[in-house]
Amino acid sequence: VKLAPMLEMITSEQLMTYLGECIFENMPQNLTETTQANYEQNMQDAMSVMYKLQTGLDVNVKFTGVGDFEYTPELIVFDLLGISLYHGWLVDPQDLDTLRAVGQCSYNQLVENIICLRQTQQEEENVRQALIAEQFLDRTASQLTYHGLCELSSVIKEKELCVFFRNNHFNTLYKNNNELFLLATDQGFLTESNVVWETLSTVDGDCHFTDATFRTYTKPAPATTPVPDSSVPVGSPEQIDHDYQVALFLQEEDASLQNQAWGSGLPQEQTSYTDADHEYAMRLQEEENRQIAEHERTAGVAASDTASQHGQGNYLGRASPAEGPRRRVERAERKEKEDKSCLIL
Repeated sequence: VKLAPMLEMITSEQLMTYLGECIFENMPQNLTETTQANYEQNMQDAMSVMYKLQTGLDVNVKFTGVGDFEYTPELIVFDLLGISLYHGWLVDPQDLDTLRAVGQCSYNQLVENIICLRQTQQEEENVRQALIAEQFLDRTASQLTYHGLCELSSVIKEKELCVFFRNNHFNTLYKNNNELFLLATDQGFLTESNVVWETLSTVDGDCHFTDATFRTYTKPAPATTPVPDSSVPVGSPEQIDHDYQVALFLQEEDASLQNQAWGSGLPQEQTSYTDADHEYAMRLQEEENRQIAEHERTAGVAASDTASQHGQGNYLGRASPAEGPRRRVERAERKEKEDKSCLIL
């Protein structure tokens, strides 16, 4: 199957068409009459269940091997496409009691046996076998065991691309340098271009992510906003300079986000500048309120000490909180006239 180089999305109908064409094109040549008749019947059976690929195929694992499944028409699709299907839900061969209780059963057969044995309760041994089998299912609810994981590593060939079935989900599985990787398809990684694979090395989901070349992905540290010195007086030249630096930082950050949006082909909203300015104004106001509160606290302590020394109260007057930001904006506007290369609200 070959897709267009610039193709970003494909519909389910298009995908079904590609798979159907692939099955017909890969039909073996020079088959005997009987073999060709069987192959054509398999193709018809596969086409009849092909639509289920959009919602999910019904497969029934068997606990005897990583490639063992109960035969169903759905498995014909994998056979005709030449894709191996695996699972990792196996019984530890050293656990003899569980091995006897599970036997050669598939998952559906084992569940039916447990229900029947628990309902009859005629023989103590049957009840015991049902209890052991039920405990195995509860203990391995993740549908992956360490023995199964070891078997997967042993059976799957190097550079083999296959399908892994677990918890009613099909995953793309690949082996690279004797390590198993699952294709990362979670919606949360849609915009993370460096998250492509995740390791399959434990049964409890403790894994790490890699990029397309299987290099471990490290999440970049978030950008930090400059933090002002709490000792700088409100409305001082130092404070105005700091506000100017914050404005530059936010402007550069906003420009970077805009470049990323254009680079990814996403539409640029006309309100992005307004939103950025509003966010910047809110940050300045919060910082102003914090510093005014700090200034009041410091001045209040000093006033209290003075009053205790002179035996009388001292009224400390200050401007309203609205005056501080207004003066700051006026000075910032003057600063803007000096530097035309920066945009300051």
